[in-house]
Amino acid sequence: MSSGDWKEMFDAAVDGNIPLLRYHLVAGVDANYQHPEYMCTPLVACILANQHEAAALLLEHGANPHLRSEIEAMTPLQAARHVGNPELIALIDPTQASAPPPPAPTRKRFFERWIGS
Repeated sequence: MSSGDWKEMFDAAVDGNIPLLRYHLVAGVDANYQHPEYMCTPLVACILANQHEAAALLLEHGANPHLRSEIEAMTPLQAARHVGNPELIALIDPTQASAPPPPAPTRKRFFERWIGS
């Protein structure tokens, strides 16, 4: 890893703590890592928490806008549509800002796949 701490970086993204998030990203914490305890990308998590500035910072530091978060079984764009935030949608994919939402994904979420629901 690096001198930063992934879990603290993840929490900073979700809480919108931009100085702490920036610290960890500059220290080299991987913005695309999905910790086995969390199984979620920091980008999807902060989008679901409506943290626009944190999402922008993660993208600036190399967060993959197409990386599916395992626990939610959604991409960042799907997460932005889920919370209904047009600013986040435009941030991730400006061409989708005014497009109608696509059909709901058919892939089951992690726990549904895991327990067989």
